[in-house]
Amino acid sequence: MAERRVVITGLGMITPVGIGKDVCWQALLAGESGVAPITQFDPVAIGLDTKIAAEVKDFNIQDFFPDKRKVGGMLKEMDRVTLLAMAAAKLALEDADFDMSKEKAERVGTFLGTGVGGLITTTADHIKLLEGGPRKLGLRSVIRLMPNAPAGQVAIEYGAKGRAKADSTACASGLDSLFDAFMYIKDNRADAMISGGCEAAINAFSMASFGNMMALSKRNDDPKGASRPFSKDRDGFVIGEGAVVLILEELEHAVKRGAHIYAEIAGGGASCDAYHIVAPHETGEGAVTAMREALRDAKIKPEDLDYINAHGTSTPLNDERETIAIKTVLGEHAYKIPISSTKSMVGHLLGGAGAIGTAVAALSLHDQKVHPTINLNNPDPLCDLDYVPNVARDVKMEYAMVEALGFGGHNTVLILKRYTA
Repeated sequence: MAERRVVITGLGMITPVGIGKDVCWQALLAGESGVAPITQFDPVAIGLDTKIAAEVKDFNIQDFFPDKRKVGGMLKEMDRVTLLAMAAAKLALEDADFDMSKEKAERVGTFLGTGVGGLITTTADHIKLLEGGPRKLGLRSVIRLMPNAPAGQVAIEYGAKGRAKADSTACASGLDSLFDAFMYIKDNRADAMISGGCEAAINAFSMASFGNMMALSKRNDDPKGASRPFSKDRDGFVIGEGAVVLILEELEHAVKRGAHIYAEIAGGGASCDAYHIVAPHETGEGAVTAMREALRDAKIKPEDLDYINAHGTSTPLNDERETIAIKTVLGEHAYKIPISSTKSMVGHLLGGAGAIGTAVAALSLHDQKVHPTINLNNPDPLCDLDYVPNVARDVKMEYAMVEALGFGGHNTVLILKRYTA
């Protein structure tokens, strides 16, 4: 029996550089930054050192679901993270021209990752509880804050009756969900999956917590220049928010219904550093293991890779050790291929990071273009690979690798292949 192949047929993108696949992709190719002063709350009043983030601008759920009564219910039942996911799923299904009424509902699943779930609800409702007592909490607090809410609500909205779940593996959450969805289709447990990652964690709690860890950039006077992966003068990451949802399908299923195919998922790998809860291993050994497993699963050699969408957080430890890991796996070939960090423009989407990386890799293979790593004017000598500084590039590509490395030592890697009929 032939191995089931998995392809990407839909992309729904709600990001700090725009809403919708085409707007986002063109902004990334142009090197536009989505980082700006925070508007969702007043960081000055709280005394935060970092006052910038990569927010999704002009997001209104009614633009996606025009029924005012429906939107009223959604606003009561859903945290911002779920609203972002709902909108991204709608865009992805529309982009794929995927009609659930023509599908076997039990053969369509929903895997959506998030690092922290409904954090805005959690922190706001805790304040209500302390200030006003238990009756100040609404009936919907739990269903708003639980990490599986995005997956559950999307499945309910579209009637996807296959398995629904949430991966919560910090910054690897979205890529873990896509890896699991890929394997689920390969194992003939589903024909299609609604999968990706989402996060809405721009609030005082997360900013203070990450800030106290000295993990955030403090370039408040230069927001667009704050996220600078692989740069010698990087000083931390920038929190971003958003949701990116992909439609994955078994190849014959997609071809039969005449779907447009962006790319094929060729393989994946994952590991745990088992080393430190936040710091990557000094040799990058966990990432090395995941990359090598992904290459074996895709049945390709390191020299077959043509592009890497790096984790590239703009933190001192990640960028250096991710570079070490890439060189360990690829050897001399590491110096011959382009590598770029989407986070230089959208900030760190946490649980959504791997999902936007996968969408970017699919578009890169489809259009044969690589977006730049912006703000890379003063490269770190220890990060000495080709990070596509500041200007997009046309590149002939057959295979692309996506990396996501999360707190807890989680390492997940997917390999995508250019699709040809």
